[in-house]
Amino acid sequence: MIKVSDSARNRLEVLMREKGQELGSTYVRVGVTSGGCSGLSYNLDFDNELKDTDKLFEDQGVKILIDKKSFLYLIGTTLEYSGGLNGKGFSFNNPNASRTCGCGESFAV
Repeated sequence: MIKVSDSARNRLEVLMREKGQELGSTYVRVGVTSGGCSGLSYNLDFDNELKDTDKLFEDQGVKILIDKKSFLYLIGTTLEYSGGLNGKGFSFNNPNASRTCGCGESFAV
């Protein structure tokens, strides 16, 4: 399962509204791909299509899609958002990551 922090939920809602979408009817697709300075990178995007290979989770009204391959790397992860001076954007608090890079966008298991 993926958790969504209050700050991430609020920011996702604002971004969806800006695109004319609603929190309850649009999916947030989270995935993992090869690459980045630590070996694996996170992906985050909006999607309207649930595929047969997706796992669907919902937390705080946010519907999250994860492909089955990425799910193995993301079990127990919390999606967070920070708008502070030390960095702005979404981040993944992933208990499975053994190493992360300074930018927080890639990790190793």
